[in-house]
Amino acid sequence: MSAERARREFDYSERDFRRVCALIRERAGIALADSKRDMVYSRLSRRLRALGLTSFRDYLDRLEENGGDEWEAFTNALTTNLTSFFREPHHFDILREHLQARAGRRPLRIWCAAASTGEEPWSLAITACEAFGTLAPPVEILATDIDTQVLATGERGVYPLERIAGLSRTRRDSFFQRGTGPNEGRCRVVPALRPLVSFAQLNLLDASYDLSGPFDAIFCRNVMIYFDKPTQRAILERQMPLLAADGLFFAGHSESFLHCADLMKPCGRTVYRRTGAAA
Repeated sequence: MSAERARREFDYSERDFRRVCALIRERAGIALADSKRDMVYSRLSRRLRALGLTSFRDYLDRLEENGGDEWEAFTNALTTNLTSFFREPHHFDILREHLQARAGRRPLRIWCAAASTGEEPWSLAITACEAFGTLAPPVEILATDIDTQVLATGERGVYPLERIAGLSRTRRDSFFQRGTGPNEGRCRVVPALRPLVSFAQLNLLDASYDLSGPFDAIFCRNVMIYFDKPTQRAILERQMPLLAADGLFFAGHSESFLHCADLMKPCGRTVYRRTGAAA
């Protein structure tokens, strides 16, 4: 037995790791690299501790035999939720111009398909307010994620002050309220933003989405990198028909969809438009 294994609180074998990889791939489409062994141990150890179990084998047996609500806890533990306000800021500049060009149309709709802890959908709401010069822009934002815990954080809209430290003074003063007393060191989005964003759980691997289009913009950034190319294509085949004919699809800076050229075409800076095949 290696020194590393001897130090571990719970029994955790290579077979356990492979089982975790297979289960999270089936459940959420996530392909875990071999380098994630320690991450898996660290995150799932909390679940073993909470359930009073002593080995990963017992935990995984229990999960597969009668997972119930534990499937949600398992998925939440293994999904990565790295995000920030106005991440990849050029996308929000493009979105602002896109919204302004559609002023006077029906209420404009945006789908944030990997909302995480909410910084991205609230950034979209702020961009909409700035685009139309009002706290009540004609915009509806749907924020979805597979992880219910991060969705709850996003819906609360409460963050440590350091999360907004990189924003301009104008944005901090216009769109956030500072906490006082027991909430010192925290901030929350202003109440006026709340009607613009609705949060809902959605698994991008679902065979169909209970959503109706069209969306004028879809933000699905920095999530496709966790899927293999066939899975990416299957997701895009469901997303593209929900995008308006002149809508924009925003991807992460490290994501490329050249293998889906029949569904979407790039228009620069990891922004895409729908092609005829996706109609």
